[in-house]
Formats: sequence, C-alpha cells, structure tokens
Amino acid sequence: MAVRLYTTPTCGYCNQVKQYFRDNRVPFTEYNVASDLRRADEMVKKSGQMGVPVLDIHGKVIVGFNKAEIEKALKR
Repeated sequence: MAVRLYTTPTCGYCNQVKQYFRDNRVPFTEYNVASDLRRADEMVKKSGQMGVPVLDIHGKVIVGFNKAEIEKALKR
C-alpha cells in the first residue's frame, strides 16, 4: 500500500492523520516538508498546495485531514 504523508513538525492536523493511520494500522511514509525542500516541491507539484497535511494514497491526493476521503482512498 503506497501511502505518503507530507507534514511539518508543528501541524496539528498532521498529528491527527498520523494517529488515525496508527490506530488503523495503515503503513505510511512521512515526509517533513519543513526540512526537505525536494519533498516540499514534490508536494506542491502534486497538490498545488503549500499547506499541510497533504496525503498521497495510491496516487489520489488529499489535502487536509478529510477522514471520508482518506477512508475511500484506502479501500481502493
């Protein structure tokens, strides 16, 4: 399962997404866009957004902690 999460250390919604993934045993890769400019550029190109969290679940890009969209993308 390819789940990528673009975050920053101070993002409250990012922490909620990470906790949701942990609670539901969803493996994910986290990228800290505050310290990794290459991943920050990648995130902006994928989403058109500079804010976090940005999720890439099987190629579906979701901005923010939208639980319904996340669950839909995970069921793919």
